[in-house]
Amino acid sequence: MSGIAAVREGVNPISMFITKTLTILPLLVAAALWGQEQTTAPAPASPAPDSPATPTAKSNPQPPPNGISKDRLFYALPNFLTLENAADVPPLTTGQKFKAVAKGTFDPVEFGFIGATAGIAQAENSEATFGQGAQGYAKRYGLRFADSAIENFLAQAIFPSLLHQDPRYFQSGKGTTMHRVFYALQRVVVTRSDSGSRQFNYSEILGASTAAAISTYTYHPRNERNGGNLVELFGTQIGLDALGYELKEFWPDIRRWMHKSKPAPTP
Repeated sequence: MSGIAAVREGVNPISMFITKTLTILPLLVAAALWGQEQTTAPAPASPAPDSPATPTAKSNPQPPPNGISKDRLFYALPNFLTLENAADVPPLTTGQKFKAVAKGTFDPVEFGFIGATAGIAQAENSEATFGQGAQGYAKRYGLRFADSAIENFLAQAIFPSLLHQDPRYFQSGKGTTMHRVFYALQRVVVTRSDSGSRQFNYSEILGASTAAAISTYTYHPRNERNGGNLVELFGTQIGLDALGYELKEFWPDIRRWMHKSKPAPTP
């Protein structure tokens, strides 16, 4: 999910990010609560006295056999390239990388999320040359979808395939909170190769910078096609990706807390 579209018409990117987060967060929370209700299975019947206890899979989830998750942040936003408890997993093939990115980019929830950000942009009159009304909204929506799709494919499929790097986020899940915060932050510049070794995250840096350049100098309004806007877009993208890594690191903890805090059904 791209953050390139966050900087427009000289608006402070931090304040814009906060505004969008506060606007969209209630939708994510509502989706999380709904998803929790849908995915929470009824309590199993008490085992017979002589039957052996069986461990629950949810207490220690194992990586999926194909290496691609079915997880969703807040039970809504696609999170297919994040793995828990995955020390040694086989690398993704080029086809798997493209398939996973396409699945997330063209997910129905992603369309809705982009629609919400386009609506906020229209209310703020970002890209003023687009005007208002249905035509202005369509232009803003198309711009943001293009930003998101291009950055997703460049940083998570194209460059990882060319450079033989793994686009997945491997959750740490251990150590102190600050250790995990720094671990997630480091993923902007540190990643895993297809062979399992640590490498500089060329895919992230090249993907974000190339996407920002394409975005700035091709389909954006002409008054935004300059080097300053390119640098600002690149910086905003890296910052938002870093925040995304933090969310991916701690989402399993949030999910477990939500399940634990849900009251048990009455018989």
